[in-house]
Amino acid sequence: MRFLHTADWQLGMTRHFLSAEAQARFSDARLAAVRAIGDLATEQQCEFVVVCGDVFDANQLSPQVVGRALEAMASIPVPVYLLPGNHDTIDAGSAYRSAAFKRGCPDHVHVLAEPGVHEIAPGVELVAAPLNVKHPLADLPGDQCRALTPKPAVQRILVGHGAVDTLSPDPGNPATIRTSTLTEALSDGRIHYVALGDRHSTTQVAGRAIWYSGAPEVTDFTETDPGNVLVVDLDRDLEARVTTHRVGTWSFLAPERHLNNSADVTDLDRWLLGLPNKDRTVVKHRLVGSISITDKARLDDILAAHSDVFASLYPHLRRTDLAVLPDDHDFADLGLSGFVATAARELVGAAAGNPAVQDALSLLYRLVRSEA
Repeated sequence: MRFLHTADWQLGMTRHFLSAEAQARFSDARLAAVRAIGDLATEQQCEFVVVCGDVFDANQLSPQVVGRALEAMASIPVPVYLLPGNHDTIDAGSAYRSAAFKRGCPDHVHVLAEPGVHEIAPGVELVAAPLNVKHPLADLPGDQCRALTPKPAVQRILVGHGAVDTLSPDPGNPATIRTSTLTEALSDGRIHYVALGDRHSTTQVAGRAIWYSGAPEVTDFTETDPGNVLVVDLDRDLEARVTTHRVGTWSFLAPERHLNNSADVTDLDRWLLGLPNKDRTVVKHRLVGSISITDKARLDDILAAHSDVFASLYPHLRRTDLAVLPDDHDFADLGLSGFVATAARELVGAAAGNPAVQDALSLLYRLVRSEA
């Protein structure tokens, strides 16, 4: 049996650092990833698709977002099983209970709203652990494992959403999924593969059979390997074989660059020039070091020019530590006189340790140079 494991589509997600134009393209890319999943399912001859939580980024979404999501799912040519996660919990206000979802849901798309065993084909069962609250008070996948007994000649896939204890920053959380419970259920044949969502980076948790697929499109700068889905084979011995396939097209980068001279500024320019797919790339840069006013003015010009082509290019305000140190030669060749010369001298005297004054000096340099 072969199926496709994915999660965390986060349809309807917005990012504050994207302009309206870039946000529209980002939203379209998330829908394109869903259609790409359908193409991959056809190419790889998958029997079905499981989406392990957070199909939607929130329950309160416009009918347009829900309708377009369902239209994209309609293009997937095999059955699709959606598990409610912590962003799209199956509660009274769930997106899955909305009029837009009920009206537009294709016949082959199924919501795993009820916990427990779901037979989806002869000899194939999904064991669902949906979230009906954002912060559960129990290990829901573990609870499902404990309720099972081995069933010969049946292939079982546990479908869950949440953090496992070996990766969680808060292993004391009662909702943390216990890896030992999963491995015990795998070893005694109660389940044969664990399909997880919540972690947006593709991650193998333990052995061959416990995986996070990761998000099919990047959502944050902290993700190490997003943009993938998993094709899973369960052979006759019920051994899982997993292959990773890339469907994402966007990149979020958070580089730290040390700038201490004009050559470093040039290297940053070259690095930005060399990045591919700039219209689908977000760069949150961390600049560290000390440069002259002349180099700061050039840096500002470089960043302004690149901002026109990237999806977003902006500073990491809490991690940037770039000092501008006035140099005796910064204004020497500009022929300043009168009020402008006096202003430049006063700003130079006050620039040390004052980013606002440093930015003012850089702006003054750029303005005067442009008039020269």
